[in-house]
Amino acid sequence: MRPYDVVVVGGGIAGASIGYELAADRSVCLLERESTLALHTTGRSAATFIESLGGSQIRGLTKSSRPFYEDPPETFTGPLLTPLPLLLTAPAGRADAVREMHGQISALTPDVRLVGEAEARRLNPLLRPGYPQLALLEPGAMEIDVHAVHQGYVRGIRQRDGAVHKSAGVVSATRAGAVWSVTDAAGETYQAPVVVNAAGAWVDEVARAAGARPIGIRPLLRTIFMVAAPSGMDLAGLPLTADVDETFYFKPEGAQLLCSPAEETLTPPSDAKPDETSIARALDAINEVTMLNARHVRGSWAGLRSFAPDRNPVVGFDAEAEGFFWFAGQGGFGIQTAPALARLGAALLRRSDGTAGFAADVTEGVATEIAGDMAANGVSVGQLAATRFSTAN
Repeated sequence: MRPYDVVVVGGGIAGASIGYELAADRSVCLLERESTLALHTTGRSAATFIESLGGSQIRGLTKSSRPFYEDPPETFTGPLLTPLPLLLTAPAGRADAVREMHGQISALTPDVRLVGEAEARRLNPLLRPGYPQLALLEPGAMEIDVHAVHQGYVRGIRQRDGAVHKSAGVVSATRAGAVWSVTDAAGETYQAPVVVNAAGAWVDEVARAAGARPIGIRPLLRTIFMVAAPSGMDLAGLPLTADVDETFYFKPEGAQLLCSPAEETLTPPSDAKPDETSIARALDAINEVTMLNARHVRGSWAGLRSFAPDRNPVVGFDAEAEGFFWFAGQGGFGIQTAPALARLGAALLRRSDGTAGFAADVTEGVATEIAGDMAANGVSVGQLAATRFSTAN
């Protein structure tokens, strides 16, 4: 039973990223309940980096994450971002929604612009004549190599002498004095003064195992499916195309199109399965606005996007359970915000636990920079605090 400075629960992008940041000056043990890391939401992501999507906190964190992804540490291999412009479309009668969104996001993402039907159809030749009435183009949107990002973080934890344990689902966590004892399903016990709850859809279950009050996490199902591209069509350069009312999106994926109904169905923490009804609805919506005429699905899967009640991340020490640190509620934006949110979370943890190490000056600077990006978008770091919710939510 080796003691650590921090036990991180959860091996997806949330746990891997904050584990990596903390391992710079602390001994870290990461516990994953599955036999494979990133099996659920992280491994099933649509892999996009879009500064204009999400609430104001998410947009600020995404903007702050871009420098990391453009120039990552040496533990990350290959380019992590490749161009994938976003084309957000509006049918007749919904142009004002696109104009409103443009007004909200243009200050933080100044390259976004409004485009009419002719330019939208030039950018995406699959669109039918007469559609859309108006669209928003984000030319700087990107695709993320999710596997390379996650593996870079895990590799970094190990290079910093951290431990990674799979098939180690937490069944209990008790605190005696200043130390947590965390026991997994195999009966192994890990000790540390701090437990970071980064278990995605399972964060409330981990909280209950530790005797902490749940935050009311909401795992929402999102289905993905693949269809064939039109015969002979080169999909290179095709933008990620979505509907402003979130009834569908599709993007190139090799010689196929990755599509989604963009649904949000409340689902218990689980190995999520695709919703066939949602697939049929999305196919109808996509066929209505494009000349794709897709009839057959080549494959499908689903993931859970986990949100707190206010749909913002929850980061910070629990108000009642001493040494219990929440890193939860990243929703569908955990990968694109990972660098900034992990650095900010690590800085807040170091600032609060009274044991700041050699990285304190660096992380304080990072926290200040990220806080500045968030403030420019009208929000504050304080709004991330883990004290916001109770079981009443």
